[in-house]
Amino acid sequence: MVNRSLDTEKVADHSRENRKRWIAHWEPEDPDFWQTVGRPVARRNLIFSIFAEHIGFSVWLLWSIVVVRLGSAGWDLSVSQSLWLTAVPSGVGAFLRLPYTFAVPIFGGRNWTVVSALLLLIPCAGLAWAVENPQIGYGTLLLIAATAGFGGGNFASSMANISFFYPEREKGWALGLNAAGGNIGVAVVQFVVPKVLVLGGGLALSWAGLIYIPLAVIAAVCAYLYMDNLAEAKADVEPVWSSLRHSDTWIMSLLYIGTFGSFIGYSAAFPTLLNAVFNRPDIALGWAFLGAGIGSISRPLGGRLSDRIGGARVTAGSFIVLAAGAYAALWAVQRQNLGVFFVSFMVLFVATGVGNGSTYRMISKIFRVKGEDRGGSPETMLRMRREAAGALGIISSVGAFGGFLVPICYAWARSTYGDIEPALRFYVVLFLVMLAVTWFAYLRRGSRMAQAGV
Repeated sequence: MVNRSLDTEKVADHSRENRKRWIAHWEPEDPDFWQTVGRPVARRNLIFSIFAEHIGFSVWLLWSIVVVRLGSAGWDLSVSQSLWLTAVPSGVGAFLRLPYTFAVPIFGGRNWTVVSALLLLIPCAGLAWAVENPQIGYGTLLLIAATAGFGGGNFASSMANISFFYPEREKGWALGLNAAGGNIGVAVVQFVVPKVLVLGGGLALSWAGLIYIPLAVIAAVCAYLYMDNLAEAKADVEPVWSSLRHSDTWIMSLLYIGTFGSFIGYSAAFPTLLNAVFNRPDIALGWAFLGAGIGSISRPLGGRLSDRIGGARVTAGSFIVLAAGAYAALWAVQRQNLGVFFVSFMVLFVATGVGNGSTYRMISKIFRVKGEDRGGSPETMLRMRREAAGALGIISSVGAFGGFLVPICYAWARSTYGDIEPALRFYVVLFLVMLAVTWFAYLRRGSRMAQAGV
C-alpha cells in the first residue's frame, strides 16, 4: 500500500510538471494515499478554487449594490425595475450552472476554472460602460446586467470539481469551505463597492466593475499555475444525465431553492428593500453586507454539523428558523420597525447558510447510500461519485433559480399591493412546506435514508 502511494506521488509530481496538469490516479478513500499524497494536493486545489469562486460570486452580485446608486448616475428607475436588475443576473447564473457542470468532465476542473474566470471580464467591462451612459436605455442595461450571471455559473463547476478531491468523511467540511469562500464574495462586494464609490465622489459607478477586472485575471492565472485536473472527473457526461433519473436529485433541488435560493435572493434584494421599505440608503450601502457575510460564514458550520449529526436534521432545523425569521420580518414591515426587520434578516441569512452546508452534505451521502445498496463495488461507488458530482451541479442550478424568484416576488408584491407583506407571507408557508418534505423524504422513521443517517 505504501509503495503504491509513493508511486502515485511520483505520478502526481509528474502531472504538476505537465502543462495540462492531469492526475491519472486518485484514491482519497485510501488512508495511506490520502495522508501521503491526497491531502496536500486537495488542499491546494481547494484554496485556489475558493479564490476563483469568490471573485465569481462578487461579480454575480455586483448589481445588488450598484442599483442603489444608479439614480446618482442619471438613471431614473422604479423599485420594480431595480429589483429586476438584481434578479436577472441570478436567473442567468442559475441557468448557466447546468452547462458549467458538464464542463468539468469535458474539459477538466482546472482548465474550466481558467476559462470561467476569464469570462468574468465581460460583465465587469459591460457594467463599467453601461452605468455611466443612461442614454442606452433600460433594456440594454438589463441585458448587460444579465452577463453578470457568468459569475453564478462558477459555483456549479467548482463544487463538482472539488467533490472529487476529498474523501467522503471530509466532504461536508471541504464543500462547506469551498462554498463559503465563494458565498462571502457577496458580502465583500456589498462592503467594498460603497467604499469605492465614496473614493470616487459617489458618482464613479464604473469603478464597481473596473476593480474586478484585474482580480478576475489573477484568479485565472492562479488556476492555471496551481490547480490540477483529475482523470477520475474527466469521464463521459452520461453519469451527469443519469443523476437526473434519481428522485432525490429533484427533491434536493427543491430544498436547495429554500436554502441557497433564499441566500442569493435575499442578498440581491436586501439593499433595495432597506432603501425601498424604510427609505434608508445609508443602511443599505453601509450595513446590508452583514447579511451575506453571516450567511457565508455559517455555511461551513452547516457542513460540520451535518458530518456529526446528519444533514437532514440540520436542514430541517434550518427551515424552522427560516419560517420564524420570515414571520418576524413580516411583523417588522407591518409596524415599520427597521431594527426588528434588520435582525430578522440576519436570522434568515444564518439559517440559509447553515442549510446550504447541510443540503450539500446530504447529496454526497445520499448517493453513497445508493451505491452501497447496489453492492458497493469500487466500480459502482466510482459511478455514484460521478453521479453525485452531476447532481451537485443540477441541484445548484435549480436551487439558484430561487435567487431569481425572490427579488421578482418582492417586485410583484410591491407593484401589485404597494408593499412586500404578501411575499413574506408566501415565504413563511414555503419554508414550512419544505420542512415537511425534508421530514417525509429523509427523516421519517423507517425510511432508508433516515436509517442511513443522511
